[in-house]
Amino acid sequence: MATVTVEINGRPYAVGCADGQEDRVRLLARQFDGHVRQVAGEVGHVGDIRLFLMAGLMLADELHEARANGGTPPADAPPATDGVAEALNAVAARLEKIAQGL
Repeated sequence: MATVTVEINGRPYAVGCADGQEDRVRLLARQFDGHVRQVAGEVGHVGDIRLFLMAGLMLADELHEARANGGTPPADAPPATDGVAEALNAVAARLEKIAQGL
């Protein structure tokens, strides 16, 4: 098993992967980092976990749309961030209430 250090939002993370998959992990990490930085630019610094959650949901939304459209989003499709930020803020608010109750 190989270990790759990737940088997400300016911080290094060690990630284990199968031997020979290091370049793919680096590529995927750069893609994820781009989404994390996009979210951070839109909502500011809200903590790494929330940024990662939001970026992960954006990627999941993109994947869902791609699968639903045979791999290609329709030309008139809104950006993946439409509605996602509102939903994430609602989820974050619920999580904060739960955390306060602990």
